[in-house]
Amino acid sequence: MEPVLTSGAKATLLEEATRAFPRECCGLLLGRDGRIETALPCANVHGQPERHFEIDPAALIAAHRAARGGGPQVLGYYHSHPSGRAEPSATDRAQASGDGRIWAIVAGTTVTLWRDLPHGFEALPLRLAPG
Repeated sequence: MEPVLTSGAKATLLEEATRAFPRECCGLLLGRDGRIETALPCANVHGQPERHFEIDPAALIAAHRAARGGGPQVLGYYHSHPSGRAEPSATDRAQASGDGRIWAIVAGTTVTLWRDLPHGFEALPLRLAPG
């Protein structure tokens, strides 16, 4: 199933990337049935946030607990490339788990979606929906 990104979630991605510049922003993509309804900002706890990201583990655990309790599912993750392109970097590829989740990458005003597969990232079309 190809994901759908709501206009509100896309706006949050762009706002967070602008706010965090020159650091990388990061967070979680939440929703149901492939529809990304929320981009939930999380703290970037990496020691070098200008070039790397690490989602706050407490936020990730809380989101998974909420999902188990009937809340929105964790469909994937997002981060920005303040000085790069909106595609997985060598570091992204090295850190990826191949879990099938969606990654959104923001660079400037560009948002791209990727599926994290065991053999590497697969580009996904950016389909927008109201919301």
